[in-house]
Amino acid sequence: FEPRCFHELIAHRCIRALKTVPADHAAPQLYTVVHRRTCSSVTTPRITTHYTIHPRDKDPRWEGVEMERFADEADVVIVGGGPAGLSAAIRLKQLANEQEKELRVCLVEKASQIGAHTLSGACLEPSALIELFPDWKERGAPLHTPVTEDVFSILTEKYRIPVPMLPGLPMNNHGNYIVRLGNFVRWLGEQAEELGVELYPGYAAAEVLFHEDGSVKGIATNDVGIAKDGSPKDVFERGMELHAKVTMFGEGCHGHLAKQLYKQFNLRENCEPQTYAIGLKEVWTIDEKKWRPGRVEHSVGWPLNRNTYGGSFLYHLNEGEPLVALGFVVGLDYTNPYLSPFREFQRWKHHPFVAPTLEGGNRIAYGARALNEGGIQSIPKLTFPGGMLIGCSPGFMNVPKIKGTHTAMKSGMLAAESAFAKITDENLNSETTGLHVPEYAENLKKSWIWKELHAVRNIRPSFHNYFGLYGGMVYTGIFYWVLRGKEPWTLKHCGLDSAQLKPAKDCTPIEYPKPDGKISFDLLSSVALSGTNHEGDQPAHLTLKDDSVPVARNLAIYDGPEQRFCPAGVYEYVPLETGEGMRLQINAQNCVHCKTCDIKDPSQNINWVVPEGSGGPAYNGM
Repeated sequence: FEPRCFHELIAHRCIRALKTVPADHAAPQLYTVVHRRTCSSVTTPRITTHYTIHPRDKDPRWEGVEMERFADEADVVIVGGGPAGLSAAIRLKQLANEQEKELRVCLVEKASQIGAHTLSGACLEPSALIELFPDWKERGAPLHTPVTEDVFSILTEKYRIPVPMLPGLPMNNHGNYIVRLGNFVRWLGEQAEELGVELYPGYAAAEVLFHEDGSVKGIATNDVGIAKDGSPKDVFERGMELHAKVTMFGEGCHGHLAKQLYKQFNLRENCEPQTYAIGLKEVWTIDEKKWRPGRVEHSVGWPLNRNTYGGSFLYHLNEGEPLVALGFVVGLDYTNPYLSPFREFQRWKHHPFVAPTLEGGNRIAYGARALNEGGIQSIPKLTFPGGMLIGCSPGFMNVPKIKGTHTAMKSGMLAAESAFAKITDENLNSETTGLHVPEYAENLKKSWIWKELHAVRNIRPSFHNYFGLYGGMVYTGIFYWVLRGKEPWTLKHCGLDSAQLKPAKDCTPIEYPKPDGKISFDLLSSVALSGTNHEGDQPAHLTLKDDSVPVARNLAIYDGPEQRFCPAGVYEYVPLETGEGMRLQINAQNCVHCKTCDIKDPSQNINWVVPEGSGGPAYNGM
């Protein structure tokens, strides 16, 4: 989308650095670390050059560079152009138009186009959409495939055990639609723009801004024109500031700004740690004879063991050609550092129940994204002076349903309604410059979101038992299907996913079969299908708090799990040029922005920050 006042924005952003870069660039810093596996002292070059780790005010190369930022004002700023952010923007403008009030709503999105970073299964429950646009069919919403058939299976290595899909079970998809969520989000963007929302794709929100009283003032977009070594280029340009009465953070799962807000306002004080999964997805064209539009298949079991949470989906789309969307989800609380979610996915496709659908087909897309699985126990405080958290950022996903789009949309709508009432209250006396809207959390707890998430709160943590998967399924059958989640207790999760890995010496390496190039594939050819791209000459946005930790701890204790849990081949341990010891190589250009590394790193040494705007995957309807 071309932003409504894009030309004005560009004009204001023309405050550029006029001074050239000094020729005598500082030499890269070196670290001396002990490589435990070889018991030798080795020197490795600095890996991280990003200014969040190495401040510019201490770097002589930045002396004299103009750092002033242009600031613009809006009533509401929304971070993230996903279902939650766009639903909030749409609802705000609907209310403003209904009441004939002027309201400026600006939305920034790090992808080059609205929907380009969106990835989900996705089987959409249309409840929130119906509330937002009762006439969604007339408006041409891309919901083309109503669910006609529901299949659920427990897989063993060679066989399938069918599970009856009883009415009332969370996996029952009667009344839902199979969608390509990126296309749906793009359509939401069109509706938002028609209503007068200002959309700014390609602008990544890099920093939270605060008033002197501590309330949120808005956000700053990322700087551009920084070289890989951290020095300013001739074309360096400072980001811009967007100030607002209320800022809504809808960054999606494990948002980079939300992490800062959790600490700033202690938002996680009264909730459990969030727990996550990684979801990997492919889109295929298949033989038309095997195509069953509207069919939804889910499975649990093989190739995962009973104590590793996860499962699969395979959806038959009806969009004019024989397309299927398939994927695999692995809970990030797994314990074996040798497990590779990507390879488990590739292995699953060879199951006798799955492979026949894909044989003779053609894979056309690949991607991955982390998802929240903590449920109601892990939802943080949602409001703070000047801002609020919406959508998958705080985590409203219904885990057993594997659905979070409808709850994300509804949270955005509730945030919009709560904020609009306060912004337009002429008699409002606010204690802080940034408006605090606690009514949002109150309204959310009165909504169907809270009721729905409360009913399923124990299903995910019930898998933490000796019998694992099977114990969890028994629990679901008794306490959800029979009692509808009304048991008078709430189970807890196991803690941070990053703390669950066992040392490599205590685990058995997993031998994965080689990909056949027909049904299963290697990692790099898969990443190529994601369309991901980053400007090569920029600091890696996968930053390390301490460059010595990967070799000294992650490789030494856990045999380098980054190499396996990353679904894009970003992290790679390679021999040092001296031939003695190893070093971590970060292939940041491969990153698909899934956030798995930030979540699962056992040292919590990786901090994902935004790259230059427009960088990342280029999903076409994922």
